[in-house]
Amino acid sequence: MASTARPKGKPAATRKPSATQRAAATRKPAAKRAPAAQPKAPYVSKHPPKVRTAATLALIDRLRKICLALPDVTEQVAWGEPTWRAGKIFAMCDTYHHGSKHLSVHLAAPPGAQAALIDADPDRFFVPPYVGGKGWIGVVLDTHPDWDMVASLVATARELIAPAPRGSRRPGAHW
Repeated sequence: MASTARPKGKPAATRKPSATQRAAATRKPAAKRAPAAQPKAPYVSKHPPKVRTAATLALIDRLRKICLALPDVTEQVAWGEPTWRAGKIFAMCDTYHHGSKHLSVHLAAPPGAQAALIDADPDRFFVPPYVGGKGWIGVVLDTHPDWDMVASLVATARELIAPAPRGSRRPGAHW
């Protein structure tokens, strides 16, 4: 007959734990519940406000109307400047930022457009700081631009950046 008693000389600590004990030891503690989500407050730029003349404000308002006329576009101030977004930023104003000589807008542009526009009119177009390496184009606004051309470039920038509607294909998309 087998004895259920512990063999003499073997301490209790060296006994093998049962399956239930092993499972309990490997369980992770219950996750703490996150507090209920609070509505997110709109972001407010911490950059100091720019000093803008009436003429500069009028140009920014004209650009704003062009941008906000496009579908699903919102405006948000970032880095002390107005930016326009359709999911992500596609246009940002540059009001003499970092000593720039002009009021301008920086726009997303299709491949090759940056070089072509700058070659065609280097007084109007330039490689903007920060985003120029990604093909964006800077457009000078305070020297009487062709506003129809600006509106066309803004619309192109929005189309490049805005997410495609679900279930649709963008022209030129290959899947």
